[in-house]
Amino acid sequence: MSTPTIATLPRISPTHLRDLLTSSSSSSSTNTSSSPTTKPSVAIIDVRDSDHIGGHIFSSQHIPSSTLDYRAPELVRTLQDTDIVVFHCMLSQQRGPSAALKYIRERGRLLGPKEGGVVVEGEGEDVVVGGGEGEEKEGKGKKQKVVVLEGGFQGWQALGYGEDERLTEGYVRDIWE
Repeated sequence: MSTPTIATLPRISPTHLRDLLTSSSSSSSTNTSSSPTTKPSVAIIDVRDSDHIGGHIFSSQHIPSSTLDYRAPELVRTLQDTDIVVFHCMLSQQRGPSAALKYIRERGRLLGPKEGGVVVEGEGEDVVVGGGEGEEKEGKGKKQKVVVLEGGFQGWQALGYGEDERLTEGYVRDIWE
């Protein structure tokens, strides 16, 4: 299986992300497994640069796209046990998807072909990219889903999530009106 492209990267709707955030406990970032009884751990990576104004999704990490080349290895290490990694920028048309692709490539490089697998939703089934035939391992090299937020932060706040303090921090209404 080849690495996905910007056009084929899986997307997550703002509504689905909202549901994941509100259904997860406040310690969701420490959950390390996904099973029917536990909620998946979710990491949100905001790659906006100078346009990182007017608020950000609660618990997101701000890693400007201009710094991703040298911060990618650190990101792979810190997120290796996370179930779902969501990338976004302002519109999620270029920087967010490009960052997701860089992350997928770096994860495969650092963790190797067996441990660095990324689950990409295929037609009718999930397929593992960069994971070879290896089995999922405890801790290091856990398979994860890497997705892009549809519509980016602009789409997120346009649905009214900007003003919801459970979902958005530092929201400045005047910027969005």
